[in-house]
Amino acid sequence: MSSTSYGSGKLSREDYKKQKDLEAARKAGTAPAEVDEEGNAINPHIPEFMSKAPWYMDTGKIGLHHQRKDKKDNPDPSLQETEWYARGARVGTVATKFRKGACENCGVLSHKTKDCMERPRKKGAKWTGKDMKADEVVQDISLSYDAKRDRWNGYDPAEHQKLMADWELIEEARRKRKASELDKDVAGGSSTAGAGAKADGIEAEFASSDEENDDEDRYIGKGGDEEKLNAKSKSTVRNLRIREDTAKYLRNLDPDSAYYDPKTRSMRENPYSGKEAAQLAYAGDNFIRYSGEALDVAKREVFAWEAGERGNNSAHFQANPTQTALMYGEFKQKKDTLKDSRKQAMLSKYGGEEHLQAPPRELLQQVEHYVEYSRTGQVISGAEKATMGTRFKEDVHPLNHSSVYGSWWSDGKWGYKCCRQFPRNAYCTAGALDK
Repeated sequence: MSSTSYGSGKLSREDYKKQKDLEAARKAGTAPAEVDEEGNAINPHIPEFMSKAPWYMDTGKIGLHHQRKDKKDNPDPSLQETEWYARGARVGTVATKFRKGACENCGVLSHKTKDCMERPRKKGAKWTGKDMKADEVVQDISLSYDAKRDRWNGYDPAEHQKLMADWELIEEARRKRKASELDKDVAGGSSTAGAGAKADGIEAEFASSDEENDDEDRYIGKGGDEEKLNAKSKSTVRNLRIREDTAKYLRNLDPDSAYYDPKTRSMRENPYSGKEAAQLAYAGDNFIRYSGEALDVAKREVFAWEAGERGNNSAHFQANPTQTALMYGEFKQKKDTLKDSRKQAMLSKYGGEEHLQAPPRELLQQVEHYVEYSRTGQVISGAEKATMGTRFKEDVHPLNHSSVYGSWWSDGKWGYKCCRQFPRNAYCTAGALDK
């Protein structure tokens, strides 16, 4: 970087060649580095697009001031910490009469009537001239971008120390009262069981607010083991992991079993392959995800997405869950009604409703029916399966016959076997013949 590069005129060919040779010598270390106005050496390896100041910040001087933050925008942090608004501070003496341009409510010149934070009076200080307030301290503090958005800017740490002191006093009073109650209980001379129960009640009543809830005490032990532990051992055992909560990666140590993702701590497949998922305490994350009301929740979420795409912004799965559930139920009801109406219209137009009826359950059942036949086709063991009926009427014997026509053959003619008559319309006389 050369000083001639900051000039406004165009360099000649010889000057440009000299400038390039000088820059090469500075980069090689054979020529001294360029110095800015403060005497600091400028690194020759800095590229030109960084070292050259833009047109709106170019002062014609050599240096990297345009790359550094201005001191006006970065004041001394020690001074910035101590400078803050004097809240509630007053200056000067209280005025005895109303001044022109002052607040009509309290008579202060530092703010207007619409910005007054005093209680609104029935008649302001402008008309009564009484109870005037002193002027407030008005400060003009210039804060940086980050200081304006700092939520703890201006906070006094001494306020937190006062809060901690108040809590310590409360805890000390609670401990003293607890000790006095226990002393009274011991002095009363009650029974051992009653004293233990009363001591537990006092322990629970005057416990410290920093202790954990008593809901976790059930994990300490079973069968009265909890009474044998003192308070110190209680807190120690309470912080231990619950032994019933087995880690997912310990459920099946076979490396070829369900994959465990350590980053998301998820095991999607069933680690106990070959066993029924409903009988297991844990059957993988996918079983939990696709059981119970999980599918219904997913359908409601998809319904909210589709409704939003159609322009209905009132359906939102996270913002309006109740309204979305009601809208989804109404949508399902209307969809089923529309589907039934279309179905009835098709059946009324083309017919065929009888084909939609389900067959009897007896035709769909699978039973273990064993029948053994002989070579001639006779049943040896078991009961023969009943022949399936047809659409024609069966086992109907008109004219008092007990057999069908064609069951008797004689002399080249067909007849009834029961009465041995050949005419088809003959009345059966088998009973009369027997008599």
